[in-house]
Amino acid sequence: MADLTDQLEIAPATVVQIIFLSREQGAVSEAELHAFIDALNEDEKAHLTAIAWVGRGAFEPEDYASAVEAAFAGASTPTADYLMGMPHLAENLEAGLEALGVDVAAEEEDLL
Repeated sequence: MADLTDQLEIAPATVVQIIFLSREQGAVSEAELHAFIDALNEDEKAHLTAIAWVGRGAFEPEDYASAVEAAFAGASTPTADYLMGMPHLAENLEAGLEALGVDVAAEEEDLL
């Protein structure tokens, strides 16, 4: 597994928080998740999208920089709407972080 964490311009803990929020059920959690993603800056949104794409296999981990470029170029829909419409968002983000060399379990422990 490659360690590409130096390319991330979003804190792994932030992504893990989004994973937690996306796993919670109900309208309150959805509103909170939407607001959380909306509050990210443009770089963080592009990196979050790229992590999800790596996690679902649309990009290989070594093509992460290309995924980020594609996320910036294709950002026509609000990021929160796009990501929240993605099936298996939490799983994609977790798989993407792991593929990029982030120890997701350690990040989860830090949040708890």
